[in-house]
Amino acid sequence: MDNLEQKRFPIGQFEEPEKICDITLDKHIKVIKNFPGKLKDLIENFTDDQLDTPYREGGWTVRQLVNHIADSHINSFIRFKLALTEDNPVIKPYDEAKWAELQDSLNMPVKPAMRMIKGTHQRWTVLLNTLTNKQFERTFRHPEQNKDYNLRHYLAFYVWHCDHHYAHIENLKKEKGW
Repeated sequence: MDNLEQKRFPIGQFEEPEKICDITLDKHIKVIKNFPGKLKDLIENFTDDQLDTPYREGGWTVRQLVNHIADSHINSFIRFKLALTEDNPVIKPYDEAKWAELQDSLNMPVKPAMRMIKGTHQRWTVLLNTLTNKQFERTFRHPEQNKDYNLRHYLAFYVWHCDHHYAHIENLKKEKGW
């Protein structure tokens, strides 16, 4: 893997697991529960200049990453709820790159996004802890990928998503000596 690829995917690309046992599922739920505090600890002392530093050449700034996480995780939470209340609903994709260029992602303080992440993850954790194995097998359809996703595997993807963007910021912090 070259340096750009390593910076883009510091923990590697997501690989969908074949099977996710209940023990792994519990670990995934703990990641969702603990992620907001872990992210807060990582960035809480960042200055505006640090928040406006891209994690790699041509990449998003830390500020954009935090706002992207808020946007993405809210969308994921909604997809979970849709899958739980409808039969294999078709979800609405969105252009995350264009969202990251909107003014609320580029210029706002990160505190509102962090509050959104915290609240979303609190609600998501409560929801996840109430689901039965049968409910984790419920699905939604992603029209761009023309694929059905069950909630067990989609949760694994969002655990990867948490770790993926956390690693972007953590690696930048180490690289810059912050």
